[in-house]
Amino acid sequence: MPATILLVEDEPAIQELIAANLARAGHHVVRASDAESAQRIVREALPDLVLLDWMLPGASGIEFARRLRAEERTRDIPIIMLTARGEEQDKVTGLEIGADDYVTKPFSPRELVARIKAVLRRRAPQVTEDAVELGGLRLDPATHRVTAADKALALGPTEFRLLHFLMTHPERVHSRAQLLDQVWGDHVFVEERTVDVHIRRLRCALEPSRHDGLIQTVRGSGYRFSVHAQQSAVAP
Repeated sequence: MPATILLVEDEPAIQELIAANLARAGHHVVRASDAESAQRIVREALPDLVLLDWMLPGASGIEFARRLRAEERTRDIPIIMLTARGEEQDKVTGLEIGADDYVTKPFSPRELVARIKAVLRRRAPQVTEDAVELGGLRLDPATHRVTAADKALALGPTEFRLLHFLMTHPERVHSRAQLLDQVWGDHVFVEERTVDVHIRRLRCALEPSRHDGLIQTVRGSGYRFSVHAQQSAVAP
């Protein structure tokens, strides 16, 4: 699945080269030339990953990364630092402020795309095209299919995205607000009870294969995808 990547780079030629290669890899690229512009973009909608140059006019990339990590809304956005500074201490500084990876210029576009894929697989698996299989369910983002015992299940697009997020973050409880941000997008304003409606639809779609029990309600907290809940339900 294409990821939305915020590219913060002040050198036009490098920005254009990176953006072209990311677009060729199937990603949607949003560009900024300084931290202030990047902050405005993030305020409007959260990207799936930030590709951040260390040296920027005004506030540095390190300062912007610190801002992202300091706020609850943005602290989990994956960050890859881009820099010509290759000294070990600089790398340590970048990683200590919360960067997920550190790429030293010059770098090959293929390596950068591979690094982005690796970080997304680790930090935001719901935006990759990797198939996921849990509790007897298999979800394939590339073909947009969900199967149980090789039989296809019919899910609407929102239910598919909801199941994909839950399956890539199993056993973790997600509040309705968190699910709205992750599945609908934090720039989309809908009521939290919308989540309940789509959870019911998702359970109905999973009911024929008896996998509806994988979607567990945690009273007062939200929902989780739990293989253990299903195992407990069928235990003698």
